[in-house]
Amino acid sequence: MLCAACLLPILLAGCSLLGGGSREPVTTWSPVVETRSDPAWPAVDWQLTIVPTTAPRVVDSPRISVRRTPSELQVYAGSVWAQPATELVELALLRTFEASDRIPAVATSGAGIRADYKLVLDLRRFESDYAGRDIPQATIELGARLLHNHDQRVVASRTFLQTVPATGTAVENVVTAFEEALAALGHDVAGWTLVSGDADVRAPAVVAPRTQR
Repeated sequence: MLCAACLLPILLAGCSLLGGGSREPVTTWSPVVETRSDPAWPAVDWQLTIVPTTAPRVVDSPRISVRRTPSELQVYAGSVWAQPATELVELALLRTFEASDRIPAVATSGAGIRADYKLVLDLRRFESDYAGRDIPQATIELGARLLHNHDQRVVASRTFLQTVPATGTAVENVVTAFEEALAALGHDVAGWTLVSGDADVRAPAVVAPRTQR
């Protein structure tokens, strides 16, 4: 199942890095992300909201970031994402949960569902990273916490890292690598959330000891 619109070219553009003095035409890229589920995931009866993802300004940008050296972050000239990186991640997760048929309701905050759990996300990296190689890799790093919505108890927390090598240095090769990374991230986060929430529901209730007088 696909979870996003097809690529949306506005104008053809090259893949050079930002830095030229003249204006360049812009191509907008909207990743097509395949949803992946696992029949081993538990079917749950609770509902989930996804809190708006936080990220540094340089990460949550429509510009496509590229890291040629460890300390230097640039962007591809003439190419942008159709949505900020945080929204691309949230969309991949939502569609993965929906396609799994393992949860009765999942939505972003403000959608009006009475959620039992909420997923708090922190996007730390969303970039094309050369990492000392000749060909870059799509790199996504995401911190996740699953909270019980009624008492704000942290049920589980984990950091997810996806790296998918591109097949070339052109922007279209990088976008394809991001499609694979987003699909893998959606699978891993959705599975972890369902398993962690199910384990919390099934855990024996903890009874506070009585105070002796």
